[in-house]
Amino acid sequence: MTPLERAPAALAAFAGRDGLWLKREDLHELGMFKWRSTLPVVRQLAGDAVVTSSTGNHGAAVAWACKEVGVRAIVFVPPGGSPPKLALLERLGAEIRVAGHDLDEAKDAARSYATAQGLPFFEDGAEPLQYEAYEAIGDEILAQCESQPAVVVTPIGNGALAGGVGTALGKRAPGVLRVGVVAREMPVMAASYEADAPVDVPAGRTIADGLAVRVAIPLAVERLRTAVDLMLRVSERELAEALVACHDAAVAIEPSAAAALAAVPKLPEGDPVVLVLTGRNLDPAVLERARRDPDSFAV
Repeated sequence: MTPLERAPAALAAFAGRDGLWLKREDLHELGMFKWRSTLPVVRQLAGDAVVTSSTGNHGAAVAWACKEVGVRAIVFVPPGGSPPKLALLERLGAEIRVAGHDLDEAKDAARSYATAQGLPFFEDGAEPLQYEAYEAIGDEILAQCESQPAVVVTPIGNGALAGGVGTALGKRAPGVLRVGVVAREMPVMAASYEADAPVDVPAGRTIADGLAVRVAIPLAVERLRTAVDLMLRVSERELAEALVACHDAAVAIEPSAAAALAAVPKLPEGDPVVLVLTGRNLDPAVLERARRDPDSFAV
């Protein structure tokens, strides 16, 4: 179980909410939440090796799970990945392959390689076991919070995390407003949620690499239909400002996690508000740019 903590006063002031709480998935030894789902999936897939694709965090969690199970992890990554995340992959013994131009092209290469080699391919967000595993976070929030949350905010990359957390909340506390947050520059999951089907939308670039999904996963779109009540978009400037605010308050997270804080000013009234902080594997250059040149980020 990861901690649920009252937000530092500086963050509560930044967000304009007194009843602000942080679900600290970033405090796990891997620095992110994905360990919860990768171990059961890797155990199910078995084989000599597991192939996956990632911008870093999912790949690291798969590599960690593969070490636990005793199989190889082969991780396809797009070029220009976060150095700390790539270093973590290496420390965990992953075989790293750089392919494509973005995460979805790296995923296509990984899937083709797995098929050619006769190995299982682990697509993040496409395995039902992941959603079941992430329900534990929703259960923990309800057990740990001093009163029932009014709102729980979850960043959305491929959607599996919000799908699991929101499902658990819906079962046990249907009065909680379940909010998903995407990067405005990478809005495919929000657009697909609103269309109630996977759609194609123009994609830009985001500092929140964990939210940099260009192609919607059908299973995630299906699950989000009943697991999220409100979908919000945050700009790159909002992400950068929230990231700096978190680090100034000694909450050292990555931009994908800061998306939850960035969304708070857009929420309806009601406390407590719980933010799911997804990870801490940050490229220091991104934080430095956010401090030094906030005007360089799109509003």
